[in-house]
Amino acid sequence: MTKKELEAKLAELKSDYVRIQSDLDKLEYVEGRISSAQKQLIRLEDEIAEVNRQLDENEE
Repeated sequence: MTKKELEAKLAELKSDYVRIQSDLDKLEYVEGRISSAQKQLIRLEDEIAEVNRQLDENEE
């Protein structure tokens, strides 16, 4: 992937993370099931870390 593609993917992942975090906050407020949202956040954190690693490698 090119640097621009990685940056676009990173922006998309961060946007998804913020959206799911907001959903999680709402679920906690109404005492809903939060396990699915938590799993999605963990998956996104891993993907964000991987894209950041790839960006670091491209800069070297």
